Amino acid sequence: MRRAIQLCIGLTLAMAAIHSVGQTALDQQRQTALALEQAGKNPEAETAWRGFLKTHPSNPEPYAHLGLLEARQERYKEAVPLYRKALALNPSFPGLRLNLGLALFKAGEMRDAIQTFQPLLKGQPPSSPEAQRLTILVGMAHYALGEFAEAVPYLNQAAANDPGSLGLRLSLAHSCMWSKQYQCVMDTYREILVLNAESAEADMLAGEALDEQKDHAGAIRQFRAAVQANPKEPDVHFGLGYLLWTQRQYPEAATEFQAELANNPTHIQALTYLGDAQMQMSRPDAAVQILEQVEQTDPAVFLAHLDLGILFSDAGRQQDALRELNEAAKLRPDEVDPHWRLGRLYRSMGKIDMAKAEFNKASSITKAADDALIDKISGPHSKGEAAAGTAETPAKK
Repeated sequence: MRRAIQLCIGLTLAMAAIHSVGQTALDQQRQTALALEQAGKNPEAETAWRGFLKTHPSNPEPYAHLGLLEARQERYKEAVPLYRKALALNPSFPGLRLNLGLALFKAGEMRDAIQTFQPLLKGQPPSSPEAQRLTILVGMAHYALGEFAEAVPYLNQAAANDPGSLGLRLSLAHSCMWSKQYQCVMDTYREILVLNAESAEADMLAGEALDEQKDHAGAIRQFRAAVQANPKEPDVHFGLGYLLWTQRQYPEAATEFQAELANNPTHIQALTYLGDAQMQMSRPDAAVQILEQVEQTDPAVFLAHLDLGILFSDAGRQQDALRELNEAAKLRPDEVDPHWRLGRLYRSMGKIDMAKAEFNKASSITKAADDALIDKISGPHSKGEAAAGTAETPAKK
């Protein structure tokens, strides 16, 4: 009996010794993988972690570190499934959800990134650095998705937590602008001026907000300030030129469009509106030359076809005018002006039925627009009171 007990104890000790040797070997394998990872030897570290994974298939740690190695090499899409596998094995593995969220964010998977970050944000003290970081990430993920209204509260909070951040305030101002929160744009603009009194980008945003609020003089003033702050800022001359163009200040608008083209010769909008400005200033030859250049560069520019149709009609080039006006009508079938001008042109050519058809199209478009406006202002019961619209009322003179 005594001998049996001694034998049992001996076997237990032997098994413990074997386990200890095995555990020591595995610990050494893990330490080797960690050391290679910390030394930046990514291929060797990956081999070591995959070796560790073979003997520990239910351990989340190798998956987490393999995901980290992928992310280090900017292979974020490849990192995501590794992080997800680690989370499936251990949902409370430290730091793993944040790493997953960052990989999703950097891989452009913004919706999944938001869903990963938001629970983490709720679990952080509001004033903590981690909460600030997560607030920025959620705000910028909404921003990247074009969800500007959703981005505003996060970016607003992030900016409040970081009074010296110009970048956050510019992102906030853009989000406010694109979500039509114009007072927010102006409030943020004033904060930006404290940090950088010569921010052309901020001046432009303020100008856009003022223009949307029908303060055209204020908008022009802001864009002039932007030009003065940085005459090389992309779109700054075009923005000022366009505002001047809307106010029929064509000579100065043309100068600004030319300045934009000097900065960016491929700016198709600046070229198009320069051609239109030349037409408005009764310079048909210059206008035709510019607008034909626009058509060669981008045949889908509506205004170029419309303006060339007008110019060719005035020059008696009826077939050329028909071609351009018909193309304009194809590009924007719901625009009145091409149909109205086609009606006039057909009538001048003695094609009365075709003229009538185009005038009817213009009339129906005008009536539809009038009805929509009445619906918006007065509700659905006022439709019958709307005027039908005049068939030969041009939209562009």
